[in-house]
Amino acid sequence: MTRRTTGTYLFGSIVWTGALLVCLGAGRLAQEPQSKSATVDDIQRHLIHSVEGQDLYRAYCASCHGLNATGNGPVAPALKAVVPDLTTISHRNGGIFPRPRIRKIIAGDDDIISHGSREMPIWGPIFHQVEQDRDWGLVRLDNLAKYLESIQKK
Repeated sequence: MTRRTTGTYLFGSIVWTGALLVCLGAGRLAQEPQSKSATVDDIQRHLIHSVEGQDLYRAYCASCHGLNATGNGPVAPALKAVVPDLTTISHRNGGIFPRPRIRKIIAGDDDIISHGSREMPIWGPIFHQVEQDRDWGLVRLDNLAKYLESIQKK
């Protein structure tokens, strides 16, 4: 291998390994009831302190849904369910972005048949753990939903 090919291969391996570790950690948290099994240390390892929707998306959603939100994240091929294209939510809902429903899905308050046994992590409890103040968790949910609305295909 050439030096450039080796570097590209190494970088790709690091990215895939990191994405897999993120997904495995997120999946473990999603499978455990947040209020009972997850320790404060478990939750703290998965927190970012930003309240910006794009930052939250990149930290918590992109490993499965992809940086461009089309369902092509590095972990998507390893999942049982097809990862949806989040840029077409409005299109699938008659041109209207269902922000309240999206907030419920992210928070884990609304089940989706395609998610089966909660394969998608429930981020609501984690967002609320970032700060002791529950309102910041609600801000994060709102900002993530607004970000998803902002990336809808026209």
